[in-house]
Amino acid sequence: MQNLYDVTILTVRPATHPKALSVLERALVKDPGLLACWYSEIGALNQILIIRSMTDPKAALEARMGMLTSKSPFGVGEFLTGMTMDTFIAFDFLQPMQPGTYGPFYEVRSYVLKTGGLEPTIELWRKAVPARNKISPLLTAMSSVSGTVTRFTHIWPYKSLEERGRLRAKAMEEGVWPPLGGPDQLAVQQTDIYLPASFSPIR
Repeated sequence: MQNLYDVTILTVRPATHPKALSVLERALVKDPGLLACWYSEIGALNQILIIRSMTDPKAALEARMGMLTSKSPFGVGEFLTGMTMDTFIAFDFLQPMQPGTYGPFYEVRSYVLKTGGLEPTIELWRKAVPARNKISPLLTAMSSVSGTVTRFTHIWPYKSLEERGRLRAKAMEEGVWPPLGGPDQLAVQQTDIYLPASFSPIR
């Protein structure tokens, strides 16, 4: 069984994310499936990314419906300007995400793939990721099965922005990244940098 993730993005009013995170901590801290709660620092600003493991899809859908009918989803309704809730499936050769300190900078790269691009992307990554992991570890790569499809997201942790630039350059110089032919499958790209909330299990 491939790993399923419930991925929520909350967009909040400018300068309100500290208050929203304080409320979210009370709402999420007892959630056994919580893996990450991060806020955007570079890229699409004023966003909070929540990733939870999905072991029971039916229960997850019921929880989403509860949020959709709530006057204040996650208790942060007064700050919200937008919300998306989607299901992602991790690439089948990857281990599940685990709590731990890997960042604190998380690069979240999201794409819309060309039609028919998912299967070749998975196979190209299956071959290329082991060499890329020797330079810096991949946290996850996953594709959406809801919302806009076919989307593909991968996440890389770094100790600093300087480290990110240095290691990405090293991977390109050594010819291990990007996967040969991988960019040919891409139609749209978005890159964002997130930092973890104090209570995020993945930090």
